[in-house]
Amino acid sequence: MSLDHTAHIEKHFTAGAIVRDVVIGMADGLTVPFALAAGLASAAQSTQVVVTAGVAEIAAGAIAMGLGGYLAGRGEVEHYVREKRREEREIREIPEEEELEVVEIFDRYGVTAEEAMVVVGGLKRSPEMWRDFMMRFELGLEEPDPRRALISAATIGGAYILGGFFPLAPYMLLKDGNEALQASVVVTLIALMAFGYVKGQFTGTGRWHSALRTTLVGGLAALAAYAIAKAI
Repeated sequence: MSLDHTAHIEKHFTAGAIVRDVVIGMADGLTVPFALAAGLASAAQSTQVVVTAGVAEIAAGAIAMGLGGYLAGRGEVEHYVREKRREEREIREIPEEEELEVVEIFDRYGVTAEEAMVVVGGLKRSPEMWRDFMMRFELGLEEPDPRRALISAATIGGAYILGGFFPLAPYMLLKDGNEALQASVVVTLIALMAFGYVKGQFTGTGRWHSALRTTLVGGLAALAAYAIAKAI
């Protein structure tokens, strides 16, 4: 008798870090340039001044945000390397304590010490696998992509630039400051809703729920930033 087994294929979302970077860059790009442009529009006579200042802010903001993403990515890699070396040293110098830590890890999952020692015996045959096991299950660390820092910097910076030109576009197309401001409000809200909708599609949190939440939070952030810029 033969049994037909249907392959079980699990689909998991694996681009969480990239989505996080896009969210960081796009959210700031939509709100900060909007607030700056809106604040200047109420005082400047020409939209050209608003556009010039807005482009300068987008450039500076993208560089600053990208640099922050790069440093965070490098810090993550350096932290992983440092902890990996520490685990290698502990496995080499105090293996008995590391064995007890493996037993404690399995105890969390209801595995007895006797059963865990079988796994310990297997791990002892491969110090590298033992090290990787401890990195993942004791410290909760996954090995980061060495290219992560550059990818994060480019993603955050690019998303900031893209987001920044949405609220700034009306000032590029219209000469009247009040009309440009009104159009910028509409464009920014639409961009926030579209951004939230797409984000919900990728993260599985519900497209319209994400769209409404992003619009509300982003709109309040933009309003607060505008109020501060107006007061200054």
